[in-house]
Amino acid sequence: MYIIVGLGNPGREYVNTRHNIGFQVLEKLAEQEGISVLEKKHKAVIGRGIVAGQKCILARPLTFMNLSGESVREMVDYYKADETSELIIVSDDISLDVGQIRIRKKGSAGGHNGLKSIIAHLGHDSFIRIKMGVGGKPEGWDLADYVLGHVSLKEREVLDEAAGQAADAIRMILTQGADAAMNRYNTVKHKNTEKTTAKPNPEAGTGEKTAARPNPEAGTGEKTAAKPNPEAGTKEKNTAEKIFAECPGDRDAGKG
Repeated sequence: MYIIVGLGNPGREYVNTRHNIGFQVLEKLAEQEGISVLEKKHKAVIGRGIVAGQKCILARPLTFMNLSGESVREMVDYYKADETSELIIVSDDISLDVGQIRIRKKGSAGGHNGLKSIIAHLGHDSFIRIKMGVGGKPEGWDLADYVLGHVSLKEREVLDEAAGQAADAIRMILTQGADAAMNRYNTVKHKNTEKTTAKPNPEAGTGEKTAARPNPEAGTGEKTAAKPNPEAGTKEKNTAEKIFAECPGDRDAGKG
């Protein structure tokens, strides 16, 4: 039996947030397969059904992100699943472009608190995970606000399409194995979406930039792009570890 777990935070306030893309993928798969995910058990909401000819448990943990491992450990023990091959975890990933999918059979948590909790409770990192790209934090945004923030309408359209692709990837894992799914989906680059508008910096004045002088050799009237600020890049260069480490889940009820 396979256990397919979508990670996220329970509650209406977290619907359509970047951190809840795991829930979205699970709901997409359940809808396509006609599986009702309503039963509360194992610190999660679960559903039982057949996916691609395989018996599966579909689950959304109710523990909040930081404690996801408690629910996963309980399900693995109860259903006696082989956690290295019969457990599939779906989570968000800020290091990937919006809508990009990456499948791994093992690896570190990469700063993701849900994966970190699962690794801690299983005692190893050898389990299949599907990472869903939600894009990196724009300049001027608080890290936690971005991770737990709601996606734009454009991002929602892209992520909904990506959720369908992730559901297809799950079916391929069940029928052909993780390696086949990795070869198929890890090479696919999704269309880029418009980046979330950065919040204005109150110290930057009006935020208007002085126009660069036109290039006399170009003759087109186009302006030469202003030189980048060498100091600005240091704020952008946040790793996934830092972003998820500063998520409110570490400070408030395990929500991150």
